[in-house]
Amino acid sequence: MASRAKNLVLFSLSCFLPWLCTTTYSQTATIGQGQQLKHYQQLVSNSGMFKLGFKSVHHNNSYLGIWYYGDDDNLLWVANRDTPISGTSGILEIDDHGNLIIVNEPADPFVLYSVEEPSNTNATLEDSGNFVLHELSSDGSIKQVLWQSFDHPTDTLLPGMKLGINSKTGLNWSLTSWRSDMSPASGSFTLGLDPRDTSQLVIWWRGETYWKSGSFLQGSSLVALVNGSYNFGFISNENETYFNYTVKKAVTIFPRLKLNPEGELVSSRADSVALEVSCTKNLSVGCLKQNIPACRSLGNKVFQHHTGFMSNTGFKFSQSDNLSRIDCQAECLHDCSCVAYASKNDDGTGCEIWSTGISFTESITRDDRSDVRRDIFILEPRENKWWIWLIIVLGGLMVVPPLCSICYVIWKWSKRRGDGKMNQRMLLNEIGGGAMPSTSNENGLSRKKDGHDNQLDVFSFESIAASTNYFSVGNKLGEGGFGPVYKGKLLDGREIAVKRLSSHSGQGLLEFKNEAILIAKLQHTNLVRLLGFCIQGEEKILIYEYMPNKSLDFFIFDSDRKYRLNWKKRFNIIEGITQGLLYLHKYSRLKVIHRDLKAGNILLDDEMNPKISDFGMARIFGLNESEANTKRVVGTYGYMSPEYAFRGIVSIKTDVFSFGVLLLEIVSGKKNNCCYHSDRPLNLIGYAWQLWNEGRGLVLIDPILDESCNRNEALRCIHVGLLCVQDRAIDRPTMPDVVSMLSNETVQLPAPKQPAFFIYAAEEEPDIADVKSNKCSINYVSVSVMEAR
Repeated sequence: MASRAKNLVLFSLSCFLPWLCTTTYSQTATIGQGQQLKHYQQLVSNSGMFKLGFKSVHHNNSYLGIWYYGDDDNLLWVANRDTPISGTSGILEIDDHGNLIIVNEPADPFVLYSVEEPSNTNATLEDSGNFVLHELSSDGSIKQVLWQSFDHPTDTLLPGMKLGINSKTGLNWSLTSWRSDMSPASGSFTLGLDPRDTSQLVIWWRGETYWKSGSFLQGSSLVALVNGSYNFGFISNENETYFNYTVKKAVTIFPRLKLNPEGELVSSRADSVALEVSCTKNLSVGCLKQNIPACRSLGNKVFQHHTGFMSNTGFKFSQSDNLSRIDCQAECLHDCSCVAYASKNDDGTGCEIWSTGISFTESITRDDRSDVRRDIFILEPRENKWWIWLIIVLGGLMVVPPLCSICYVIWKWSKRRGDGKMNQRMLLNEIGGGAMPSTSNENGLSRKKDGHDNQLDVFSFESIAASTNYFSVGNKLGEGGFGPVYKGKLLDGREIAVKRLSSHSGQGLLEFKNEAILIAKLQHTNLVRLLGFCIQGEEKILIYEYMPNKSLDFFIFDSDRKYRLNWKKRFNIIEGITQGLLYLHKYSRLKVIHRDLKAGNILLDDEMNPKISDFGMARIFGLNESEANTKRVVGTYGYMSPEYAFRGIVSIKTDVFSFGVLLLEIVSGKKNNCCYHSDRPLNLIGYAWQLWNEGRGLVLIDPILDESCNRNEALRCIHVGLLCVQDRAIDRPTMPDVVSMLSNETVQLPAPKQPAFFIYAAEEEPDIADVKSNKCSINYVSVSVMEAR
């Protein structure tokens, strides 16, 4: 209803403000019953990729068509190709009965679809470029599809469209060329499946076979079309047999296959536009030889293009013959006296031919200068330009040495690229289980095992791009050190979080590999679950389960949202984090140190249960290994233990320190990297330590917690938190100790010793250059890696 109201407002404005007619267009993808789309208005698909509206193609003729947004000159589909509208009087309308029509007064309406009985309908331009008429139920939901433009293609095949036959409905999906570049009328070439051999495509020229692709199943000349950009498919069952294709990666330069007026199959790919099948300029594989009369001996003669005038009028074919320029050439060849031909009309249609005895001139010599110069094709001997060959030879002698150098550079580049691809395959094997058997499903993925019965999905880039609406801004959840994170939805309805490695990221292959391998081998209810990954070219993507409630910091540090976390939920989150860390440190197959535990890396599911995420910085230990030195200190300042931040010593006590900071933040609702002024500016650790020594620990509890808060339980959490952030690692408890302290009130807790980093002052932390002693900001936190949400 809101979309319909938006349309009505737009159409009403167009009636009262006619001076907007040249610029106004509709920002919606749907037209409802009783609404109109006028000549100066357009529908835009929700993704913004396609537009539908009226286009003036030649002179005063206009057509209803679909085109790519930003590629306005190339129509992909034309509704009324053989019934042009004069001027700007065309209106697309869904009338009161639910019929989809083009009104062109005073002529009769052009009917796109007529309902059998009055119905509630609307028409939508979908993100695929398909214009669909729906029948709606009484509640406004879609009841069925009545008609769609994909069932009536013109000269262009888009990804997802079909070429073939539906034996159940009788539909025959085929392409028909334009009559000329300036006339969308049905031309003389048709592309479709061969009815006698449905395993191949055929181009027909005025009903005669012109080109054959060869069998899809046994290799065909369509291989020339692939070029790394398209995935071709051939489907045959009891209801339908058809050919279609998808794009191998997200592209923004308008992928399409087009049958042009000269019978050439044109491919627009991710990096170029090329003629893939041309039986007129150079014989492609599959082209059939065209018969010409025995009286016609061409020898060295070809049709040469000229611009000018013929001395007399030639023979003009009837307009009803519907001839294109290529048809006109064929008519001339079959007339043994014909020496020249030209299109009769200025839009490139019609045919006029001349016989011997007629002369050509490039300038007007008659007094009547009303004629307009024309493109005329004259049968002439091919010039023997010997000097061109001389230039080629001399140029070759000058070009060969630098060309050899270029070839050598290309060979070296190809070798490096091959090595890169080998590294990608090795990485894929290490993550996904090597040559393990895999099966594909509807989401465009293969499923592999990591060797421990944990299934990982290897997604195709196309499926991930489609699930995130081609990584649109509207699907973006955030961005961190790893790169942007997007929300996606697979074809089976599952919601996912897509973590895409950015080319500008400070992290790279090491973190990607680390996180993928680690999470694949770790299975716990309090650890975020990795669904799969994607490695294609330079793209490296991790796919996680989607966490609808985002991360802990989204709630705990927000003055409005923190009210949703009462003490019971907070304590449940604390327990969940402890269980997840206990599993990592003691009970998993690998002994794992997370190294970047913080509120932003604790994700919350729909029931507010916590899951630890972001293992790009994690470190794997041997089962008997207790600590190690690292030259690469990673993580977030404020959560890093002193021995790790200053000396690079990493152990399980590194995570314990981070957990202690996190515990104090959950209880207090305050960030550690803020300053709390007393005699000297203190961070949260220092503030908690001061209150504890003064016997006022309860003051630290978040004031928004009501009387239902268990004060003893909260005080015990503060006590445990201070034990975890003690300066010396040996004094801190292990995670099994922490679990026991929090769950068993009879356990006597030792008195905490002085914590680390409790004074918020840069001079006491010389190795952390980014900390400023004279500034206190509630936003003072550095993000290391973006969490998957």
